[in-house]
Formats: sequence, structure tokens, C-alpha cells
Amino acid sequence: MLLRDGGTARIRPITPADAGRLVEFYEQVSDQSKYFRFFAPYPRLSDKDVHRFTHHDFVNRVGLAVVIRDHFIATVRYDRIDADGRPSETGTDAEVAFLVQDAHQGRGVASALLEHIAAVAQERGIRRFQAEVLPENRKMVKVFTDAGYTQHRSFADGVVHLEFDLEPTAASLAVMRAREHRAEARSVQRLLTPRSVAVVGVSRHPQTVGRAILRDLLGGLPRGDDRRVYAVNRNAPPGTELDGVPVHRSVLEIPGPVDLAVIAVPAAAVPAAVADCGAHGVQGLVVVTAGYAETGPEGRDRQRALVRQARAAGMRVIGPNAFGLINTDPDLPLNASLAPVLPRRGGFGIFCQSGAIGVALLEAAHRRGLGVSSFASVGNRSDVSGNDFLQYWAEDPATDVVLLYLESFGNPRKFTRIARRLAAAKPIVVVKGARHTGSLPPGHAVPVTASGLRDATVDALFQQAGVTRVETITELYDTGELLALQPLPPGDRVAVVGNSDSLGLLTHDACLSAGLRPRTPVDLTTAATGENFRIALDVALGDPAVDAVIAVAIPPIGTSAHAFMGGRLTGPDDPEVGSDDPEIAEALLEAGERARELGKPLVLAHLALTDLPSRLRPGGIPAYPAPERAVRALAHAVHYAGWRRRTAAAEETARVPELDRIDEGAARDLVEAALSTRTAVAARTQPGGARITLPEADTTALLAHYGIDVSPTLPAPDEEAAVRAAATLGYPVALKATAPHLRHRPDLGSVRLDLTGEPGLRRAHRELDVLLGGAAQAELVVQRLAPRGVDTVIGATVDPAVGAILSFGLAGAPAELLGDVAHRLVPATDQDVAGLIREVRAAPLLFGWRGAEAVDTGALEELLLRVSRLVDDLPEVASVDLEPVVVAPHGLAILGARVRIAPLPVRSDLGPRAMSTL
Repeated sequence: MLLRDGGTARIRPITPADAGRLVEFYEQVSDQSKYFRFFAPYPRLSDKDVHRFTHHDFVNRVGLAVVIRDHFIATVRYDRIDADGRPSETGTDAEVAFLVQDAHQGRGVASALLEHIAAVAQERGIRRFQAEVLPENRKMVKVFTDAGYTQHRSFADGVVHLEFDLEPTAASLAVMRAREHRAEARSVQRLLTPRSVAVVGVSRHPQTVGRAILRDLLGGLPRGDDRRVYAVNRNAPPGTELDGVPVHRSVLEIPGPVDLAVIAVPAAAVPAAVADCGAHGVQGLVVVTAGYAETGPEGRDRQRALVRQARAAGMRVIGPNAFGLINTDPDLPLNASLAPVLPRRGGFGIFCQSGAIGVALLEAAHRRGLGVSSFASVGNRSDVSGNDFLQYWAEDPATDVVLLYLESFGNPRKFTRIARRLAAAKPIVVVKGARHTGSLPPGHAVPVTASGLRDATVDALFQQAGVTRVETITELYDTGELLALQPLPPGDRVAVVGNSDSLGLLTHDACLSAGLRPRTPVDLTTAATGENFRIALDVALGDPAVDAVIAVAIPPIGTSAHAFMGGRLTGPDDPEVGSDDPEIAEALLEAGERARELGKPLVLAHLALTDLPSRLRPGGIPAYPAPERAVRALAHAVHYAGWRRRTAAAEETARVPELDRIDEGAARDLVEAALSTRTAVAARTQPGGARITLPEADTTALLAHYGIDVSPTLPAPDEEAAVRAAATLGYPVALKATAPHLRHRPDLGSVRLDLTGEPGLRRAHRELDVLLGGAAQAELVVQRLAPRGVDTVIGATVDPAVGAILSFGLAGAPAELLGDVAHRLVPATDQDVAGLIREVRAAPLLFGWRGAEAVDTGALEELLLRVSRLVDDLPEVASVDLEPVVVAPHGLAILGARVRIAPLPVRSDLGPRAMSTL
């Protein structure tokens, strides 16, 4: 686990083998802390005490210890009691007590222990903790009162008596996540701001990795910097210096403290180097050494051993196979990477999972003149992850925009939660690799549940978290630059102003394709002067019906061919020739100042003006050498700004409405009974998991418990059965095939509609019997005819890595062929479902397209809310499919339904804080 100061520690059960550790631990606790624990002077533990505190049944008596470098630093214990406070094997209360070494108090140790011991107790049927604390032990009282649990406090006989329920509350979860945020942010801060750095594996040969890192590290330090840099080479003769730095044979020989160590030795030598770092008190490691999980199962085992070894010593790990870590803070600059030059200072926080992409990102920032606040390329991402850096950047005032290159997710649920909070204040722009293949890069350690994350799920995750997804590195910087340098657009209305009618039209068309609302371009003609630009831009920016302005520019007519050919025809030394008009640049800079005052972005799309972007750079005006690039970046900014506005409004207005006709208890009983059947139990042993499909009757009953009414069907294996079914349901009816290979395939002629009487029904039955190879094989059924409307499909699927996802689309070709389906994470609010049905491209069919009558979208939204509520209440429901759902002008009809269930999945985002063990 991570502690408040960013250090790591391990929580584990106390066993009889820990007697020596317990005695050693107790000897290092102050007399005051002992008094607070036992309410009396208690200088040492007796043999009986040691036996009692190391022997537990782990049901009624449980003891946990926090361990660093194989030494106890804190302990906690609970004992189950009955209503009278006596030891019990059946009670639901327990007494709990802590003891933390004085040197480690204030690090959040007791708070973390409380989370873990509470989770253990809950699993064993304990519902409430009791604790007695001396009033002067204010630190421990604060641990209990700040935990967020429902509490009761009393005072008697000079002792504070606390009782608190262990059921997690919104407050306790908020407290846990706030502590997690602080700890993870602090752990990254410690890595980025070391006062002393050691490079382990520095060679005399200048071309080796270790030597290159040492040079880069020294090159990034300003003159007069008092931080210490050390070099380590186990074979170095005494007195050796490299690049002016004394070389030590081991980290243990370094005379002062070391905050960060960069490991650049062969993989076989890494464990010894890590052991030395741990013994010396190093806080963090950057492991550039390769040969770990990217090489196969044996390498993955080495990687896991590396992380376990580092965490046991209180260290975090960047890597292995990492490119490195960069911080451009002028007070504490750090270049612990393979980048030869420290980037310029700026507002971009950059994280990537690939060294090659890391190089490309740094090079692109340098070429564009953009600055970086901090950078991490973490390689195999065995420990420190993108989630950790998001936590840090949320608090870092130097970071304005976050750029991510991701290839995998370790904890998608957590990413969504953290990113959503960060995106409410700072833009996050992401390139996600393996979009279509879904392959997992070698070396990436992720849970099995996250290894096959569908791209549609990733899109839903990004969309709901406010993350801007782009396709390429170029688009990443195009978008990031606009978001960093310009105000967020208040809307999607765009003015296009420039000196080229053709370029203006291209920009106008690109805006329409991107979903923006452009005005007719203003063409100033190719003879436009700087003053013409100044007046036109001032008018456009001042128009209240304009939210953003794109200026388009080409070289004015009459300039030399040098403007178009880069000097290759006329020579670059002609002082009369240039690639732009300085007056136009000046006009744009003045307009840029006014745009900021008005809160409207201004960007430039240009052709063949190679000098203009550099002239505009001081004014923070992004310049793009193609109109479509400018438009894509602006469209991303418009969508992100809209998400921020909607999210802010949703905090005040969005809600999950109270719905009638919901019987959660009855639904839960039905699911539990279904999971206990012999069929369900047998399914658990089958490959691919234990998902089973509920029988039709159970499906209908379960959905009815949530107010979801499925139109009944009756089997029609022969004509007489069909006639009886129609008489029961009432005419008009439909006759359709429900066999799996014919389901939802009206194109095969497997459905007959508008059957208003017995003769027509008999005729239709005979036709389908012949057409489909027999009524029994086609599994014909009779169903009451639904009102005319729009056929839609609604689904909810539980993704083990992300949770339940609600889906909506129009049935048939739009959803199946074109993939026109929208998604939202569950639980969905009223605003979520309203946006969901309007997001699909075929949505106009619901709202009266081409003069048709609009359908009942209110009933559709309510149905989506009911499905969302069902899968949120019942995590055993693995999927719900409703198809088709015919939405009529008044009401709707559900003509088909399927529900699959599975044993309760394990949630990775609930419970006590813990670091990944992959």
C-alpha cells in the first residue's frame, strides 16, 4: 500500500513466526504510545502477551501488521465480542486497537490499517467496531472520526468510547479516495523532485546507457545546483571519476542519502542493486534495464519479484524497460532519462508507455516550441502507472494540459474516476494504441479482465470521463496546443476569415464534417492587407453569434516564388523576399489579445507561410499548415468545453430518478435461486466462465420486478396451437420464428405481421412451416402485434474491467452493419439516457424525420433508466438484451428479451486501498 508521504509498505497477517518481530517492534515504541495503547505503563510484553498477539484464528481474532524492510512499524487487532462485551464466536461487534511506532506516526499508517481490518471484519460477519481511547490520544481519536463511517461516541470513566458501523458510506468512500489521491500524488512528487540521485551501472565507455543517463542528468542541472549526483559501478577502482562525478562500488558506499536511483545494469544484477538501494533508504527507482515481462513468462516472474522487492523496502518503481523521468521545474530540474536535452519549461504533462513514442513526443514538443512540465515513459508499467501521474498532475500548478499515449489499462475503473475529476479542471488528450487489434503489448501487466477491453468500451470510458481521444501524435499536439494556449470555446459557432476564398471553403466544409456550425466564410481577397485582417477579425470576434474564429491565410499575390518554393527558385538571401506579410502577423497578434479578453479561441490555418507560425508563437496563436488540422483541433476543444459545461450543470441537475414498480428483493431472490440450480452450478466448471441464460419465464419475471414488461409470446408448434395462442392474446397478432439461427432475421421471411383473424394465421403458419423447414425447428411463436414505430435495441453488458455499460441503437442495419450504437457507464442519470438516444447517427428517425410522427422518447428514456437500475442493483446480472424495442408515438413494446447471469464478480475499485500485485 501507499502511505500518506508517498512511501510504500506491506500489510499482512501476524503469525506465530512473528514473535521476534513483535518484540523488536514494541521495544521501539515510546512509553507514551504504550500508555495510550494499554491505559497504563507497560514497558515490555510478557511471553503470554507475545503468544496472545501472534496467535489468531483469523475469524474471531485477527491481527495485521504493517511491514517495511521486514520490520513491523504498526499493528492492529480485533477481537469479536457479544452484546455484553465478552469474547464471542457469534457476535457481530468487535473491539479494535492499534499501535504505531512513533517514527511512523503521521504517515497515514493507522488510517490504512483501519480500512484493511474493517474489510477483513466485514468478510467475517462483523458489522460494527468498538474502541476505547484516552482523550489525550487525539491522533487516534482523529483516525476514527475522520474515517467517514457512521459513528456513536460516548465518554465515561475518563475514556472515550467509540462505536462505528463498518458498512461503507459515501463519506467513507470519499475519505478513502481522498487519501489515495494524496498518497499517489505525493509518491510521484517524490520521484520527480529528488535532492540526490544515483546512477547504478555507469561505465567507462561513453556510449553505454548508464553513462548516457549520467551525462543527461548532469546536463539538466543548472549551475550552482546543490543537489548531489552519484555514479555506481561495482568494478570501479577506488578514486575513479566519470564526467566529474566520483564512482562508488555500491550504493551502500555513498556517504549521504539517496532519494532516487536509476538502474542501468543487466537484468541479472538488478536484484542486488535494488537490495543495496533498499538498505540505503532510497525512495524510488527508475529501471531502464530490459529483459523482463516483455521477454515472456520467466521475465514476468522477474518483474514481479522486482516490484515485490522494491515495495518491501518502501520504494516505488518506474519501469522496468523505461525510457525515464523528466521534471523541468527550474528549482528542481531532473533529467533521469535517455533524452539528451532537458525540454523547455511549459504546461504539458506527458505520460507514455513506449520509449519510441516518448522520443517522438519530446521531439514534437521541441519542434513546435512547446514546453513540458514533467514527462514519464514508464516502459512495462509494473508499478507507477498513468493513474499515479494523473493524481499528481491534478495538484501540480505547473501542468495545464495532460497528454497520454496509452497501450493498455491496469485499472480502467480507477482511470475513469481519476480522469473525470482531473478533466473537470484540466484537459486530458489521449492517443490509444492497439485500437483495432486489441492486442496487449509485451511486458504490460494488466488484470485478465482488462486485457480484452473492447474499443467501444474504451470510447465510452473516455467520453464519460471527459477525455479527448485523438488518432495520431500530430493530432495529439494539434489539440493539446489549442487547449493550452486558447480559451475554451463557449459553443460550436465558427467564423472563417481570410484572404483565400478556396481555403475558406475548405475550412467551412471541414467544420461541417466535424459537427461544427460555420458561418459563410469572409473572403478578404488575396490582396488583403494587415489592416483588412485587423478589421475583419475584430468584427468576427465581436459578433455575439460567433464562438470561435479560424483565420485562413495564403501568401499575398505578388510575393516572390520564394514564398511558395522555400527559396529554391529565387534564393534565400534576397532581403526583399519573405514567406509572409508581417502586417498580417501583427493583425493576428492583436486579434489574439482581444480573443482572450472575449473568451473565444482564435486559430490560423495557412498554406505556404513558413515564417508566420513562429511570429504568432509569442502570442499563443496555434497555426496549422492545413485547414482540416485546425478544424479537428477546434472540434475537440468544442466537445471538451461542452462536456465541462454539461458536467458542471449535471452536478446541480442530473439525477437518477425514483422509479415505481421496482422490487429489488424479489429480483435478487430470483437471481440467487437461478444461480443455485444444477445447471448454473455445472456451468461454473465450463470454459469461458459461468454465465448462463435465464429461461424465458424467469427472464420475463426478473424484468417485471423492475417495471420492464415484455410482450408475452405463446408457442405455436402447429396450427391449432397457433390459433389457441391468438385467441388467448387477442388479435391482431404476429407469427415469428425464435430459433437462434432465425432470431431477428425478418430478411429471411421468418416473420408474418398484421394477422387479424384465424384464416390468415393458419395460412401464415403453413407458409412458415414449409419455408423454414418445420414449425418445431423454427420454434414458431405467436405474439400480440405491437403498434407501429421505430425498432430499437437496448443492451447492458458487464465488462469485468469497467463495470456495466448501457447501450442503445436502432435495430437492424444501423446497429449491426454500421455499428451505430451509443454507450454509457452505469449507473446512468436522466441526462445520460437523454444524451444516449440522441447520440446515435440515426437518432433523427426518433424525432420525426421527413415528416413522420415523433416517437415517445420519454418512455424510451425511462426504459433505459430501468435497465440501468437493474444491472446496478444486481451485479450478478451479466447482460440484458432487449430487441426489438418498438417505440411508438405513444408508449413502446418490448418484443424480445434475453438475460444472462453469473456469480457475483469481484470489484477491484472497492474495499481498502492496495497497490497492484500483477
